[in-house]
Amino acid sequence: MKTLIRPPFALALASTMLLCSAPVLADAPIAQRSAAEQDASFKADRADILNMAGDFKVTFDMRETTSWRADYTPIPAAISGGHESVRVVEDTGRHIVLQHLLVVTMPKDKGGKTMVIKHWRQDWTYEPETVLTYAGKGAWKLEPVPEKFRSGRWSQTVWQTDDSPRYGGWGQWTDEGGVRRWRSSWTWRPLARRDATRHPPYDRYLGINRHSPTPTGWIHWQDNIKMGPDASGKEVPYVQESVLNTYQRDSNYAVSAADAYWTATKDYWSAIRKTWDETIARNKGVTVAEVADTGSAGAERLMDLAEDIQNGKVKTDEAIRRGKAVIAEVAH
Repeated sequence: MKTLIRPPFALALASTMLLCSAPVLADAPIAQRSAAEQDASFKADRADILNMAGDFKVTFDMRETTSWRADYTPIPAAISGGHESVRVVEDTGRHIVLQHLLVVTMPKDKGGKTMVIKHWRQDWTYEPETVLTYAGKGAWKLEPVPEKFRSGRWSQTVWQTDDSPRYGGWGQWTDEGGVRRWRSSWTWRPLARRDATRHPPYDRYLGINRHSPTPTGWIHWQDNIKMGPDASGKEVPYVQESVLNTYQRDSNYAVSAADAYWTATKDYWSAIRKTWDETIARNKGVTVAEVADTGSAGAERLMDLAEDIQNGKVKTDEAIRRGKAVIAEVAH
């Protein structure tokens, strides 16, 4: 197994709530607008999404704030950071794909080597008919977005390092108090590595995501309820978590390493994305085992193949063939 660096990655309802099969509705339908107003809103939304591309210093601030059970004690806050380059992979107007690339340079006394780790990916779709949602225990389902809630809204689907799914939701970009923000519907998602490797009593999150541009970059704020089974097996809330990921524009790191990695591997990852998409479309969802250390059952092998391409150990076409075989093995 190659050495992989997995950064942290990367809300309240009644205690009796079970995992929903569809996103919980968060807003009323958007009031009818003129064509000019709709077009202006669409252009402003696109600008905010595309503003998330660039080179950044990132701070991850994760805090369990409130226990919802007398027998659970919140863990200490965890603050970490790094550098990420975010690249626009696709932009068709109504569909935008942003790929995050984590860049890590080791200290000089540890060799000073720079590593690039393909991090999370976010896909944005305008007025989506469906969204891929987490259904629990390694399962994701394509769920319809109610027609009356589609107009003027965007879905965001987040994917893991190997392009297997993580979570999806939909929501509206708004301007409130002079701050632009996108707020998701209530969204289920699997545990992140920061929690999964600890084997806590909870086993999933129910959360709302917010994205906002700032004068120096943007923020991603997560408001999460950590949910899990109690002694009877009923899904209950354990603790509230606030996650604030701050992206501040900064090119004072090895940006060229991120671009070199993406140049070498983008054709491979394009084929991997397409294979996941075809699998999901064929099955109206996908099941793939969750693994605490790597995210999913195929992640280690799919990530290793990209590394082998960059190091000249395997040709892209051969890596694609092997990668498709991995997905066929782990995805159902």
